[in-house]
Amino acid sequence: MSGKPQFDEAAVIDAALIVFWRQGYAAASISDLTEATGLSRSSIYQRFGDKDGLFREALAAYTRRVLARMNGAEAPSARGAVEAILRGFVPEQPMSRPAGCLIARSCVEKGELSAEGQAAALQAAADQRQIFAALLRQAIAAGELSRDADVEALAWYYLGVLQAVLNFPNAGADSSALHHMIDVAMMAWPRR
Repeated sequence: MSGKPQFDEAAVIDAALIVFWRQGYAAASISDLTEATGLSRSSIYQRFGDKDGLFREALAAYTRRVLARMNGAEAPSARGAVEAILRGFVPEQPMSRPAGCLIARSCVEKGELSAEGQAAALQAAADQRQIFAALLRQAIAAGELSRDADVEALAWYYLGVLQAVLNFPNAGADSSALHHMIDVAMMAWPRR
């Protein structure tokens, strides 16, 4: 035997990702994870160490996808890219994915996570914020924003709007409401 897993790791991580995304870390049991992944408890422990190890890999996969979507937003200006990111995450109806954001959910559940899980959740949110900060710095360099624009405050603001876009469907916001919210959020872009 080669010692390599006899299962599709990407499919297992995707299945676990959905469990953690729907239920959160604390409520996701090993039984839920074995049912979703088709793996035995021993296979999960052998490959991932424990529930926390599987969670960290699922969060890493989710984060890579979210960051790729954010970085893939195309627009002729930095302001346009920020708006494209926000609009790109408005869920289609009916939704083909769980509502909410695994990164935000993980930050909320920080107290339930291991130190490594906490660090991973906080880093994922920081990576999202840095994408907005980079676009804001690009806007300053291009003259879209004044040199005294508060990049950090604006990056936090647009991250907050993104999280609202992802999480407000859980509170009943439909895509029309989310697009109107984005319209208002873009009015907060400082005038030059």
